[in-house]
Amino acid sequence: MEVITTPISGLVVLKPRVFSDARGYFFEAYSEREFARATGIDVDFVQDNQARSTYGVLRGLHFQRGEAAQAKLLRVTEGRVLDVAVDIREGSPTFGRHHAVELSADNFLQFYIPRGFAHGYLVLSETAVVQYKADNYYAPEAEGGIIWNDPAIGIDWPLPEERIVLSEKDTRWGLLKDTLL
Repeated sequence: MEVITTPISGLVVLKPRVFSDARGYFFEAYSEREFARATGIDVDFVQDNQARSTYGVLRGLHFQRGEAAQAKLLRVTEGRVLDVAVDIREGSPTFGRHHAVELSADNFLQFYIPRGFAHGYLVLSETAVVQYKADNYYAPEAEGGIIWNDPAIGIDWPLPEERIVLSEKDTRWGLLKDTLL
């Protein structure tokens, strides 16, 4: 597994070794031992989640507060998405900065997002299936969010606003500066 560092401490992109031949391909999607060896990160994932979405759906920017915060390891098994993490760690030198990576069924990349980040993704293909591991159970009472187009964060979503499809909840989040973490 190749570890690709990002400009924001803690965020890591992983590129697994994929073995391909005329029959198809094989790769180890997750190995606790290999993940810890390659990244130096000790994490205990307790929940696997999967979401299927259609073109233009933007999910996020979501986070869990306090003791319910979650680290995530994401990958796409169908289609492609632009996956984005925003640093919301209090006192972090990169607070409010984001990093984006395209995850797809074709590139096999995975995105590790530690606790203390808001997360969202935009579907760029007709459909996409996103799978992710979390190191803490979802707690609805600890859920928070930041509006997807907060100008202070400045995410360059590659679709025009009129093509973006949001849930009712995702239209109501406030700006990062007004968010109680």
